[in-house]
Amino acid sequence: MVASSHEHRLVHHWYQQSLGLYLLAPFSLLYFLITAIRRQAYRWGLLSSFKPPVPTIVVGNITVGGAGKTPVVIALVKALQQQGFNPGVISRGYGSKAPSYPYAVTSTSQPEHSGDEPLLIAQQSDAPVVIDGNRKNAVEMLIEQYQCDVVVSDDGLQHYALQRDIEIAVVDVNRGFGSGWLMPVGPLRELLSRLSQVDFIIGNGDQSLGLPAPAPFYSMQLQATALQAVTNDTMMAIEQWPHSKRVHAVAGIGNPQRFFTTLRDLGFEPVEHAFPDHYSYCADDFQFAETLPIIMTEKDAVKVRAIQQPPQHCWSLPVAAAIDSAFYHSINQQLRETNHEL
Repeated sequence: MVASSHEHRLVHHWYQQSLGLYLLAPFSLLYFLITAIRRQAYRWGLLSSFKPPVPTIVVGNITVGGAGKTPVVIALVKALQQQGFNPGVISRGYGSKAPSYPYAVTSTSQPEHSGDEPLLIAQQSDAPVVIDGNRKNAVEMLIEQYQCDVVVSDDGLQHYALQRDIEIAVVDVNRGFGSGWLMPVGPLRELLSRLSQVDFIIGNGDQSLGLPAPAPFYSMQLQATALQAVTNDTMMAIEQWPHSKRVHAVAGIGNPQRFFTTLRDLGFEPVEHAFPDHYSYCADDFQFAETLPIIMTEKDAVKVRAIQQPPQHCWSLPVAAAIDSAFYHSINQQLRETNHEL
């Protein structure tokens, strides 16, 4: 858990705008120069990029850490399916160790092969998901083997080797952008002005932000309506929870505090256990001093199901992204306006 404490301490300093971090300002400047030159090289054609033969939507963010991107990808894919498209998802598959790449992820894939987020997307959307650090290879597999007519890239806003038709940036409006500095002084992967260049901004949370962007903005709420048993997939309405409201709360995600806050809002009293993002669990991780039910995120549950001795009395909290229907209408309209036959 040392890595976890260091990771979350750094994130805390980013969002508390700790003065000591400004000593790292030269490194943020260097980071800016490298990323700016690299992006310009793609624009000028000095670095090659791949243009998929079908419309491509990139869903990402400009900050380090969780902003709610994966639920947006799942909701978007489901909406595209309802509109008559055959979407497929590509991902680099962070932390995956697939037998070979590109690797087609199914609902029964082993999490160590697929990575946690691609597996969750495959299970929740029933859409083809392919992982490969080379996005071109992943796109080609989606089209050749699954005849996908729309590609959705899970993350990759900064992956300029892949050309895209639509960009969606997901931001955590409650958390904001910390100091507004690039890494390592702040949490930004790109300057805030990058938001003025995307097609849509999805704001995760209730508050409005003074965003430096003319891009269409849509609010999103992550809604939880039931709990799911990790070992047998039994569903239970939250209001029917028969156990202690005091629970062990487990989160190995980019922003674990959002999950802990959600549990409190639902009436639970979480004992917080924050693990590093994409953490690989083992049975010993759940040897807590106090015997209580365990509630974790869906992303954690896909990995915990696969361990040899999963903990008993363990539940996940599925969430769904609720976004204004006007967003999906706008996506459909913009897809029809791309230079692709649909």
